Amino acid sequence: MLQLVSSRFSGAVRRSVLVASCALGLTLSAHAQQSATVIRLSPEDQQRGLNGVQKNFFFTTGDGSTEKEYQSAGFFGQRLRPYLAGNEEALDNLNRYRRQKWMYLAERLTFVGAVGLYSQQVLSLDEKQQYFNGTQKVAAGIALGSLLSNIFISRNTNSHFQRAVEAHNAGLPAARTGAVLRPSAVGLTASATGRPLLALTWNLR
Repeated sequence: MLQLVSSRFSGAVRRSVLVASCALGLTLSAHAQQSATVIRLSPEDQQRGLNGVQKNFFFTTGDGSTEKEYQSAGFFGQRLRPYLAGNEEALDNLNRYRRQKWMYLAERLTFVGAVGLYSQQVLSLDEKQQYFNGTQKVAAGIALGSLLSNIFISRNTNSHFQRAVEAHNAGLPAARTGAVLRPSAVGLTASATGRPLLALTWNLR
């Protein structure tokens, strides 16, 4: 337990300090509670393996007994990020997941663009339609390369998200026993000279 004693304060200052202390305590308490929340993936998402489908994960901080409890983590997992605050390992894995999703998105746009270019070349010919001129060969090559890259991009994408959740849950005991400074009482005391002093009592938990 730490006790901090200030110098003499007016009534207005004492009230301001009291309000600020309470707000700080509530903020620290809410942050610690959120960081210590168990995260559960939907049963379907728990079974995703290598080269799994590329769609949003669903998670819950409840017991997962009903489907309505689950919420989407977002395309880049952004809705999960606040729950991982303070856990570097979990955040690193989530950042890798976000990076892979950006690569996946770029690959899909490249593939669609290559297919569009190929189709445009076919439809733009005035005479007999051709399906393998120089430009079409380039477009077909880009599309094929895009599909091949998709295999490598998608292989571990889902694993990064799952590891982020696992790292968060594995760190919960440390989060519960970590030191959190919380104000427990605010009052007045007297100095040796008889002057009133503002006393703040804090609990280190």
